[in-house]
Amino acid sequence: MLSKYNIVIIISLIIVMTEGCRTTKTTVDSKDLSYIYNPLKNSINPRYAILNQTDETSNLEIKFFNNDLFFSEANPTGLPTAKILILVRLYNITQGRILADTAFYSLNIVKNTSRNEYLYKIPLKVEKGIEYITEVKVLDQIRKLMVQAFIPFNTLSIANRYNFYIRGHFLNNELLKPIVRKDEFFNLVYQREKIDSIYVSVFKPYEEIPYPPSMVLPEKPAQTEPDTVIALPYVDTLPLMFPRKGIYLFTIGRDMDEGYSVFNFGSDFPGTDTPEEMLEPLAYLASNDEMAELKSEPKPKMALDDFWLKCGGNVEKARELIRIYYTRVLYANYYFTSYKDGWRTDRGMIYIIYGPPDKIYKSSDEESWGYVKPVVKSRWGSRYSVKQEYLYFNFKLRKNRYSDNEYSLSRSETVVTNWDQAILSWRKGVVYRLDNPAEF
Repeated sequence: MLSKYNIVIIISLIIVMTEGCRTTKTTVDSKDLSYIYNPLKNSINPRYAILNQTDETSNLEIKFFNNDLFFSEANPTGLPTAKILILVRLYNITQGRILADTAFYSLNIVKNTSRNEYLYKIPLKVEKGIEYITEVKVLDQIRKLMVQAFIPFNTLSIANRYNFYIRGHFLNNELLKPIVRKDEFFNLVYQREKIDSIYVSVFKPYEEIPYPPSMVLPEKPAQTEPDTVIALPYVDTLPLMFPRKGIYLFTIGRDMDEGYSVFNFGSDFPGTDTPEEMLEPLAYLASNDEMAELKSEPKPKMALDDFWLKCGGNVEKARELIRIYYTRVLYANYYFTSYKDGWRTDRGMIYIIYGPPDKIYKSSDEESWGYVKPVVKSRWGSRYSVKQEYLYFNFKLRKNRYSDNEYSLSRSETVVTNWDQAILSWRKGVVYRLDNPAEF
């Protein structure tokens, strides 16, 4: 039973959330989550992971970083402290959308200059053999900012990805994203049962790009058979390091198809810092022949600069185009990476060309993105009416053995995409916006 103190806190949380919305918008669309993929609207970026502990308990793990938190000394202790509220709802989606558990935490995070991250573990009551979706709301009480996340997981097997985690070998810190760089040593941890060996299936990196949204074609498949399978003695302190780009699937049995995947996308990920890496995302703007010519140039930086100079018409405009385009590539990698770079995904493609969506609606297995169209005004006598319309792209969660962050664009549902207009706009040096295509 909740104490009076906790009830007061929950009521305060609801009031603060409501007031926070009122201060930012006149009319609030409570279901719109467009801030989750817009860094200008979202200054809190926790990392999340789910780890199944037993058949009855799973941990929701939340990591905050110093740069995301707002520390204030305006408190009785005088110490720089961030005040965070966390509200969790766990839904059983195997049997519909049934509320299975809730959790509420009030955190006072005192700034520690010797550390950059703060990890919190929230236990959740679960049952064996169920698929779940975890809805998390994080509120910064000082800034009155709220972010929301949806984390899927399941308890269908003790061998799937939700039963493993990786940690830094030297710092012993949990890495909530399964992405490592060259020369980064880590440990793989599996606690569900005693095992003597672990198997690593090695796959080449996925290097395809999606078809334009106006093309209704099947997705280019990922590699299904590994290049090699390596057996290792299992010790949770064994230092592991993958020097090459690729997909590495850990399983507790040689012939198992499920396990925990670790990815190496290159040393500069999520950025694209070398000319060779920066040429790759131009595939959305350039034709196949142009891409072949760009990649064959002996001086890739000169080829890259020449491409953008032709688009912009002058050095200043070219620099601005480069800044915006590759900032979107970086955030696409941050938000949408699955078993492939985020910019190579359907969501990454739309995000880079069209920008952050103006509307986002989410369910347990779908996302719908809306982009504002030009305002339509109509006149009836002395009165004007304004109609706001959106171009929507719908994405469906695509289950696979590597990641739970892979969504495919429902191309058959999107008849009009303005894709050719958007590409032409970029090639003319104008950052495309559906509602204002004439201005930079």
